[in-house]
Amino acid sequence: MLRLIHIELIKVFAKRRSYIALLAIFVIIALTFIAAIFEGQNMLDFFIQNLKEAFYMQGNLVNAYMISYIILNFLWIHIPLLIVLVTGDLLAGEAHSGTFRLLLTRPVSRTKIVSAKYIAGFVYTLIIILFMFMLSLGGGLLLLGEGDLIVIMGAINIIPVDDILWRFVAAYAYGFLGMATVASLSILLSAMSNNSLGPILMTMAIIIIFTLVTTLNIGIFEVLKPFMLTSYLESWQSFFYFRVDLSGVFIDAGVLLIHILVFYLLTLWVFNKKDILT
Repeated sequence: MLRLIHIELIKVFAKRRSYIALLAIFVIIALTFIAAIFEGQNMLDFFIQNLKEAFYMQGNLVNAYMISYIILNFLWIHIPLLIVLVTGDLLAGEAHSGTFRLLLTRPVSRTKIVSAKYIAGFVYTLIIILFMFMLSLGGGLLLLGEGDLIVIMGAINIIPVDDILWRFVAAYAYGFLGMATVASLSILLSAMSNNSLGPILMTMAIIIIFTLVTTLNIGIFEVLKPFMLTSYLESWQSFFYFRVDLSGVFIDAGVLLIHILVFYLLTLWVFNKKDILT
């Protein structure tokens, strides 16, 4: 099994599209740092313009944690789209290139093939998340230093510098779980297709539609929201409230794990029933 996973990882990183996400993240974070260095105070003034009359702000507020939090907010919107470029191709790409029949001539079960591809997809997703974490937070600490974090989410949360780092680690850990769920969905759709473009576009469309539905406060959609994975992707923000509702976070994480398990079992069922003609 380990050899099969190793082979799948080689396949993943042998393709140029696997590096698109890394390049895109690097460019976005680099541009954000440039903006923070030259216009950081103006950015801060914009976010707290309604607070300056009521509070006296002191200290290094344009710091690594502020910029990393901003990066988290807008990158989580784009990361799913970058991940499915690779995970949506894991099974459909084999079907399109005609290598499944050769692969299945070996004494390897279809269940092991699917499991290896899921693990390879999760490893790729983890690498993306770790790269984003190290570049945004590590680079921010080198360029901007540390300081307290001001977060405005319904209320004003001022998180002291000695209470911040674990929150980012936890937020990224939860973010990985959310992105692994998106990857699982794209692999399921990949098992249903013989062309990698279809699963990639379909996953993107589902994420966009589900996100739109979960953000609309319309009564008819309230029944559907608990069943949509996008309803649970933003729970990483809970770690930036002054008092973290860990029970709620664990419940949301459990729902995402159930989604991953269901997608995995459905992928096994589809792939085991599939006629391999190429």
